[in-house]
Amino acid sequence: MKVENLVKIIGSDFYTGVPDSQLKALCNYLMDTYGIDPKHHIIAANEGNCTALAAGYHLATGKVPVVYMQNSGEGNIINPVASLLNDKVYAIPVVFVIGWRGEPGIHDEPQHIYQGKVTVKLLEDMDIATFVIGKETTDDEVAAKMEEFKAILATGKDVAFVIRKGALTDAPKVEYKNDNKMVREEIIRHIVKASGEDPIVSTTGKASRELFETRVANGQSHKYDFLTVGSMGHSSSIALGVAINKPDTRVWCIDGDGAVLMHMGSMAVMGSNKPKNVIHVVINNGAHETVGGQPTVAADIDLVAIAKACGYPNAVCVDSFEALDKELEAAKSRNELSLIEVKCSIGARADLGRPTTTALENKQNFMEYLKLL
Repeated sequence: MKVENLVKIIGSDFYTGVPDSQLKALCNYLMDTYGIDPKHHIIAANEGNCTALAAGYHLATGKVPVVYMQNSGEGNIINPVASLLNDKVYAIPVVFVIGWRGEPGIHDEPQHIYQGKVTVKLLEDMDIATFVIGKETTDDEVAAKMEEFKAILATGKDVAFVIRKGALTDAPKVEYKNDNKMVREEIIRHIVKASGEDPIVSTTGKASRELFETRVANGQSHKYDFLTVGSMGHSSSIALGVAINKPDTRVWCIDGDGAVLMHMGSMAVMGSNKPKNVIHVVINNGAHETVGGQPTVAADIDLVAIAKACGYPNAVCVDSFEALDKELEAAKSRNELSLIEVKCSIGARADLGRPTTTALENKQNFMEYLKLL
């Protein structure tokens, strides 16, 4: 169905969410219609954050908000749905729009397979009435279901539209760009060169894909890298767990701005523990690029100041390869926790591939390598 028709049928004037490639039509429609406008559209840090924002909107207006997300974000909403929105607590009605990655029978990446299997069940377990929209679903069917949903919402319960691949069409074209010059894949090549044979934990999305292809281009083993293909926002915590238990090994974390924002509390834990053997590199393009390029708030905040406030003894920001190389070498030479924020452009190669090893192979090879260190 046309995305504009879905928005009209739902009839809300406030949307908040975390972008998803399956919902790119909706995300582009909202960006084209509202941009980032706190009265109508907010891209939040994580899905729980969205749910709480939606609750605040309802408390202030009495109207029903919409929260959009990839189904991988369902885990982040379980607590606020169960202990805030639920009709046995505050009875706050919300319409969820959820992109269905890993739908059974549809080929997808390994991190989506189990999540896809339990997507609808999780919603049902949270007492959220659900309707699946596919390519063949008509506007009339969605409108009829929305009328049923309105009665449910009136009781203080929540509802969800689960969106199959390709179900939403006619998205407006929106160009996402910034003024940064450094390209992420080249940034990763510089990090790989500096890191030598040190282990690297890389964040979800295109960063891990580019790290994998950099190793291929260099003729290097993949054993040095743990590719966090899912679990967005947790790569620095994985790196911390490795570093604590391998105190004589330097551990690198290649992170992204969207991931850092999603679970920023991990920076406080990292800074408090101050592992001397972690180099935390945050590649910041101010965008959720892997799912379409929609903006994050990271372009408007001071990550270096945040890192220092969290206890990082060293934190810098660079916007050139000369400065990057200098700071990578400086971080290697000191025996202290370091953060390097790298300002990055938006964009990647059109022919960027995906890892050809399985997630289990990646884990096993990485663990075997760590045993040697």
